Amino acid sequence: MGAGGNAADAAEGVMATDFFWSYTDEPHASRRKEILARHPQIRELFGPDPFAFLKISAAVLLQLWTATYLHNASWLKILTVAYFFGSFLNHNLFLAIHELSHNLAFSTPSYNRWLGIFANLPIGVPMSITFQKYHLEHHRYQGVDGMDMDIPGRVEALAVTNAVTKSIWVLLQLFFYALRPLFLKPKPPGLWEFTNLIIQLSLDASLAYFWGGRSIAYLILSTFVGGGMHPMAGHFISEHYVFNPDQETYSYYGPLNLMTWSVGYHNEHHDFPRIPGNRLYKVKEMAPEYYDNLKSYKSWSQVIFMYIMDRTVGPFSRMKRKASKGD
Repeated sequence: MGAGGNAADAAEGVMATDFFWSYTDEPHASRRKEILARHPQIRELFGPDPFAFLKISAAVLLQLWTATYLHNASWLKILTVAYFFGSFLNHNLFLAIHELSHNLAFSTPSYNRWLGIFANLPIGVPMSITFQKYHLEHHRYQGVDGMDMDIPGRVEALAVTNAVTKSIWVLLQLFFYALRPLFLKPKPPGLWEFTNLIIQLSLDASLAYFWGGRSIAYLILSTFVGGGMHPMAGHFISEHYVFNPDQETYSYYGPLNLMTWSVGYHNEHHDFPRIPGNRLYKVKEMAPEYYDNLKSYKSWSQVIFMYIMDRTVGPFSRMKRKASKGD
């Protein structure tokens, strides 16, 4: 893998002003082909998670009940419960939507979209359908300039120059993650987006009418704090931010995988996006020679700390590649 100017900046101990540039294809397609040739039994792991609907329903109902329970609570209590409880549920549902974007609950794509709209309800803002559009491109065009909206924009990256601005960026990273594609690569909304919007606004209005604004505030706060300076949100950084110029995707093998649909198995997920989270650990068990030597993490909180405190790492610490004619 070739890397451009960022590697030189890192070697000098200063924050980069450009991305890492690769002159090879993303690593997952070729590794997938090689692993399947050596371990064809991995194909048996493909297919939906039969318990996805039940897991999502339990999280949605529990979070909506909590919102109604807190309808007359103090703001301090709402914020405390949102950070230490609701944030875990809403981030779990966000990552359930990630699973559903790969059609890993049902074999029929439309059923996954409907379940995604349902999983979206406690998050408070409509995002399920739009997320799927951009996320699938992140897999298909990983790192491709102008195509992969998982990568920060240049203006966004230039604004982050030190530990203070990195802390603010981490705190607000969910906003950057959600709004970035709408500015850099807007897509016209379709019927599914409008359906997502109408159902979400109907739930929000009903909750506000019957239970008051604090119930809605609890859901929004749960989403916001769970996507910022929070252990669960460490996966946003750990997955593809480059701490080692020779590797562009990183896995996390820690306990929070139990609450995050095993999104921490991120090399395994990009190698085999048709395998649901509850089976990804088996990929590593079946083909350990492909994963044991890759750099990985055991703490998302530590990743956030490293990102903020390492003066050579910032939003430019991502691997990019030029678009080909095929792209």
